[in-house]
Amino acid sequence: MLTHLHIENYALIRESDIDFEGGFVVITGETGAGKSILLGALSLLLGQRADTQVLREKDLKCVVEAAWNVESLGLEPYFEANELDYDDLMIIRREISPAGKSRAFVNDVPVQLTVLKELGSRIIDIHSQHQTLTLGDRHFQLDLLDTFGEHPTLPASYREAYARYAALKRELEELMAQEAASRKEQDFLQFQWDELHDARLIDGEQEDLEQESALLNHTESIKEALTMVDQLCDGEESGAVERLRASLQQLSKVASCHSDIEQSRGRLDSVVIELRDILSDLASLNEKLTFSPERQQYVQDRLDLIYRLQKKHAVASVVELLAVQEHLDEQLQHISTLDDQIHRVMEEVDKAFGTMQQLADSLTEMRRKSASYLEQHILPILSSLNMKDSVLKVSMTPAAEYGPNGHDEVLLLFNANKGGELRELSKVASGGEMSRLMLAVKSLITQRSLLPTIIFDEIDTGISGDISVAVGNIMKNMSASMQVVAISHMPQIAAKAVQHLKVQKQSDADSTISIIRQLQPQERRVEIATMLSSDPPTASALKTAEELMQQ
Repeated sequence: MLTHLHIENYALIRESDIDFEGGFVVITGETGAGKSILLGALSLLLGQRADTQVLREKDLKCVVEAAWNVESLGLEPYFEANELDYDDLMIIRREISPAGKSRAFVNDVPVQLTVLKELGSRIIDIHSQHQTLTLGDRHFQLDLLDTFGEHPTLPASYREAYARYAALKRELEELMAQEAASRKEQDFLQFQWDELHDARLIDGEQEDLEQESALLNHTESIKEALTMVDQLCDGEESGAVERLRASLQQLSKVASCHSDIEQSRGRLDSVVIELRDILSDLASLNEKLTFSPERQQYVQDRLDLIYRLQKKHAVASVVELLAVQEHLDEQLQHISTLDDQIHRVMEEVDKAFGTMQQLADSLTEMRRKSASYLEQHILPILSSLNMKDSVLKVSMTPAAEYGPNGHDEVLLLFNANKGGELRELSKVASGGEMSRLMLAVKSLITQRSLLPTIIFDEIDTGISGDISVAVGNIMKNMSASMQVVAISHMPQIAAKAVQHLKVQKQSDADSTISIIRQLQPQERRVEIATMLSSDPPTASALKTAEELMQQ
């Protein structure tokens, strides 16, 4: 249960420390005094987001800290899983800096807001006036039946199974869409792959073909040049070789006469030998060079094919074309395996649907039992709230399809008058009836819930004085097994509490603040009397207050 709340620099509160007792605690105060500020501060400890607007003094940080007795709540595994230090007295602290930075701590260990939200769902239920309206919401009505269910983990198990089924179904739809798209382009991909495959491309062949093409395109010119060189150098009468030989003969006649001539004759002889070797090589090359129109056409056609494929696939080499061919092969193989993947996922979808369907059926059966429990047990409570002729029925029908919450459509039907027609709750219940219905529902929930604390924020709105006595009795009965905190404006309810806190404003020339203090027995009597009459209260009001406190 909540044992202590410290608030510092929050809204109208400069600094306040509140000790809470077990059982039934009531908080009263005039409208606008700041009762809702307590809930706002407490909500920070439960993971609600906040900004610097909550700061009373904008240059100081806001601190909200609360102590909870969590003994016997079984929170040790959660603390261990989240690496938190466990203690039977749990301290939660939240700080908001002037810069807007938020920090949260559990037993002095820094935590994320998600941890505060998770812990909050295990230790407290805050019921606001707005939540009363959710009683008419069909999703809330489903959750309500699940709350009364004998298998509390079943809804979560179903949601997990539904999520898996939905994910597999999406995967199947994506695969089938891929297959449909792939089938449309498979022929084109296969044509592209066949074209590249039939080309029998070889790495490096483009360079060799380009060289050969250049040679074939100039064969005739080359042979003409080689023939002319042979004639010029080796003609019988005027060829260079013959003339060089004649020159050697002349030098040989006089070489013995001078050493330089002999040296020059030797060099010239070497030139003749080299020239004949060159002419021999050129003649051999000329003989080998043959012009083949067929070969030239083949080379040109081969190069045209390579150039066309490169342009088509926007690449610049045979190596890149081979990479394109490999990628096309991978795409075609993927298409060929889609059928296998689709078949496998279809089997998983069928299996997941079976699991989900089984859990949904169990969930439906559990909800039917919960509906029966709710219908039977809520009537005595409504009767005590002066709604003895009221009838509440739960209509359950199969939903059009399976959804995150199962396969059920739930609708609460209500009639406040004897013999009247049952109609949809949200359309026929008045505000006061909604408040009493929600209180009845909450009192039933607390009988099955392990939550140690519940806070009612003016759930008595719209009810009369006589009915408020019954409301107070219900809250008091609830407090026998849990801590009940009620923010109320009804003196009949306040009189039932074991602890009475009052919120009031104090103003000076510069500012207004809210203060919260615990009332002593005599102060309680005056406060309840004031709520009954006026300030100061009348003598009869004081007497009535005394009687209410003794009931």
